Amino acid sequence: MGKQFDKIEDAHRAFIEAQHMFFSGSAAPDGLVNISPKGMESLRVMGPNRICWMNLTGSGNETAGHLLENPRMTLMWCSFTTRPIILRTYGTARTILPDNYDWPELAALFPPHRSARQIYDLKVDMVQTSCGYAVPFMEYKGERETMQKWVDGKSDDDIRTYWAERNSTTLDGKPTR
Repeated sequence: MGKQFDKIEDAHRAFIEAQHMFFSGSAAPDGLVNISPKGMESLRVMGPNRICWMNLTGSGNETAGHLLENPRMTLMWCSFTTRPIILRTYGTARTILPDNYDWPELAALFPPHRSARQIYDLKVDMVQTSCGYAVPFMEYKGERETMQKWVDGKSDDDIRTYWAERNSTTLDGKPTR
């Protein structure tokens, strides 16, 4: 049986901070719904109703496009270890880009990464916990080196060219910036 809360409680925060991966969900008013796995020290719980996460370069940029039309966002964590639990945060998010006034302050919360595209600032309206009885046990073995190797092999101009060529529209053809 799921339970709802109006804020991130201390136990929720501890659970979130112990996870190596989370999933983000977003959707425009029409078109495809997007769910993406995230990791790499890219999320910070800022308070009982606020989470910030840094979005790194990927094969798509759906969340950015969706938030231009619809600010709703869901984040989800699930335990792959001892305690079976699924935790979701529901709210509205704003996009912070590298040229925005608050980028330096928020970017300083995360390890530096040359491929950071956006920071999402989520205002949490509701937290829901539910059982994770059907979630399998999985063992964390470490972070993948693939992303960092890709970035290390590119110049800053190469990364921006990739964004222009591969990340400027959603799968539905809508702009991401």
